Amino acid sequence: MRERSKRVVVPGNHDGVHLGHRALLGQARARAQADGWEVAALTFDPHPLAVLAPERAPVPLTMIGRRCELLRQAGADLALIERFDSSYAAQSASQWVEQVLVGQHRAGAVVVGPDFRFGAGRAGDLQRLREIGGPVGLEVLVAEAVLVDGERASSTRVRRLVAAGDVEAARALLGRPHEVEGTVVHGHHRGRTLGFPTANLDPDPVLAPADGVYAVLARVLDDAGATTCMLGVANLGTRPTFAAGRSLEVHLLDVDRDLYGRRLRVGFVARLRGEQKFDGIEALGAQIRLDAAAARARLSREGTLDVLL
Repeated sequence: MRERSKRVVVPGNHDGVHLGHRALLGQARARAQADGWEVAALTFDPHPLAVLAPERAPVPLTMIGRRCELLRQAGADLALIERFDSSYAAQSASQWVEQVLVGQHRAGAVVVGPDFRFGAGRAGDLQRLREIGGPVGLEVLVAEAVLVDGERASSTRVRRLVAAGDVEAARALLGRPHEVEGTVVHGHHRGRTLGFPTANLDPDPVLAPADGVYAVLARVLDDAGATTCMLGVANLGTRPTFAAGRSLEVHLLDVDRDLYGRRLRVGFVARLRGEQKFDGIEALGAQIRLDAAAARARLSREGTLDVLL
């Protein structure tokens, strides 16, 4: 029986699939081509901290399905998901390398960052990885950290920027707009009475930007894939003019479609302003007109961003 080909495996949480993750996959792709191997991105679900220290577990940047999609787009031939639970966390460093990486996932090489840790208690480091991997034929490649504005690209840094509403700086680290997906649900229909119908999202549990008004891109998702990209302006927050509660509302520019029940992906391109309370519906309507114009002008300068959403 013919032996199955080895793989170059890139392990990590890969949340957000930012420029650092893409650099790892790029190095893996270069190594894989030399021997005709596959590139496999290995990720974990849930986040290890959700099991080991739930009080410190971060809100994810990407749901696991979208994360795998982005990993494949970034150069992985396949995305492997390991269920992270207490028994998985208890594996020793040698067990994880020998049984999971090499035994289960056929790793002939592994590409990791300079601070990679693994095994129970995160006891394994790069030196230990080489010590365990050498005898079982595992090649260890270390990618340099990717710096943006002098600081390492990391999921933690992206989360900090998104939470602060600095979606443009987050985009520089991600190489694409930060996204929120959700199902379009019925709201109070106030936007339509103002001449600005909105798609109200019931969002997936990913990190949302700070409250405010944003220029956005949006795609309807269906079984055939994502539809044509649309321009929009989004309000995220508590709708203080009407005390209507928290929502994510998206007005699509030059589009009037029945989207109820459909899945919508929203990419946050730029923050236009913070959320405000207005004296009444007329003042709110006037501001929405200004916001829509500002969003159109901002998005018109972006060119090919839609291919990244």
